[in-house]
Amino acid sequence: MITGIQDVYYNTVKPLEAKRFYTEALGLKLIYDTMHFIVFQCSDGARFALHPADHEIVHPVGDSHGPHGGALVTFKSDNVAEDRKRLEQHGAKILSENDAPWGHMLVFQDLDGNTLKLMRPKH
Repeated sequence: MITGIQDVYYNTVKPLEAKRFYTEALGLKLIYDTMHFIVFQCSDGARFALHPADHEIVHPVGDSHGPHGGALVTFKSDNVAEDRKRLEQHGAKILSENDAPWGHMLVFQDLDGNTLKLMRPKH
């Protein structure tokens, strides 16, 4: 029986820089760190991970809403404007920001070009 999601992960070719990015820019807590897997925990207990890769990372084609294939991680935010400033200071590439009826969203890429979202839900 499925009891939950263990984690969601992206690949990284820059593990040291990525650890700094995810802890400092996104405020995630580093809970496990080996040469094969780096695991972070969000304040609500959800886990996000990185897998150090020794090859080029191929990203799906996308637009300002995110990739057209595969999954996309959306982190919850209680202040998208402040988070955007911190992300930009740490080298994130901002793709779009939108205040929609369901939430305030920010789409960005990390240092490896992985696309992620922040969202402050309205409901």
